[in-house]
Amino acid sequence: MDPSNNHAVLAAMLAPAFFLTATASLLLSANNRLARIIDRARTLLRELVDIEDGVERALYEKRIALQRLRSLLILRAGQLLYVAISCFVGTSLAVAVDTFTGHRLGSLPIWLASFGVLAMFAASFLLARESTLAVTAINEEMDHRPSRRRSGAAA
Repeated sequence: MDPSNNHAVLAAMLAPAFFLTATASLLLSANNRLARIIDRARTLLRELVDIEDGVERALYEKRIALQRLRSLLILRAGQLLYVAISCFVGTSLAVAVDTFTGHRLGSLPIWLASFGVLAMFAASFLLARESTLAVTAINEEMDHRPSRRRSGAAA
């Protein structure tokens, strides 16, 4: 085995490693966001039980629906990020197999890397959409505080 070829293989495996790190960071962020969404949804569900006013109840049901949508977006983004991680690992393995075993995998490493980047790209759009919904949710809650809390604060 040619030592200069080893350097080329390691260099070829390095790019997927950088993408793996970036994807893992996004996945960690997505999982943290999902945990916050679940906590907020549970709080809203607990509060919903005590609400008798129809208008306020509808407002809480709308907030819960928004949390459900946010959680679905994060779930899909997380799934895409796991696909991206698998593709990047597959890219590194394909480069190693192609080089060290003599099997010619052709353009498989390129396809795996491309698919991984596309999955990461799509996940980023979903995460951006969820961030927009998070801001929408907090703005809506600040604009429409429940009347029972206002009356409780005045008493």
